[in-house]
Amino acid sequence: MSIKIAIVDDNTFLIHSIKEKLSFFDAIDIKHTSLNGSELLTKLQENHNLDVILMDIEMPVLNGIETTQIVKQKYPHIKIIMLTVFDNDENIFNSIKAGADGYLLKEVNPEQLHNGITETLNGGAAMNPSIALKTLKLLRNPIDIDNPRDKEDISLSTREVEVLEQLSKGLSYTAIAENLFLSPSTVRKHIENIYKKLQVHSKLEAVQKAKRHNII
Repeated sequence: MSIKIAIVDDNTFLIHSIKEKLSFFDAIDIKHTSLNGSELLTKLQENHNLDVILMDIEMPVLNGIETTQIVKQKYPHIKIIMLTVFDNDENIFNSIKAGADGYLLKEVNPEQLHNGITETLNGGAAMNPSIALKTLKLLRNPIDIDNPRDKEDISLSTREVEVLEQLSKGLSYTAIAENLFLSPSTVRKHIENIYKKLQVHSKLEAVQKAKRHNII
């Protein structure tokens, strides 16, 4: 029986590299590839008959952690393995919180990748030894993932808080603009300012940090 897989990565060279690694195994059937989370979600609406998604983290439009959270809510049967060059504590922690079933580094060899996929499908969790060690440390000392900058006073304008509240509901920039009687470009500018003030790089991080600080 074939294992149906999707690959999500904004780097076409890396997509090709992953495909090449998996080409050694007859049971692997790559159904489709996407360059970002938004493209993947569109394809899943058409057909979500997949076993595993290999997910990059840093991507434009919708990053891997945000996408994982959405996919897990809508299609809980699909296993997600983060496949990334980043092994920092925050990415590992946020990926696990978002519902990822495994976390491998892109340098993984074909056999390790294949074993990680089959292990995850059998109820295990695909992880490089270095990632497993970091995950254990995070479980023992979850305080370590807290960013010292979180202790700063964060000052958002009333309008920025309103935009952030809309963002937390998963609304698009256009919908937020309509709800707050703003232009989409103004909304985008507000979100840029929010990211700077909160010192985050994604919607998910912004919303989580704002909730942690009781801003929304």
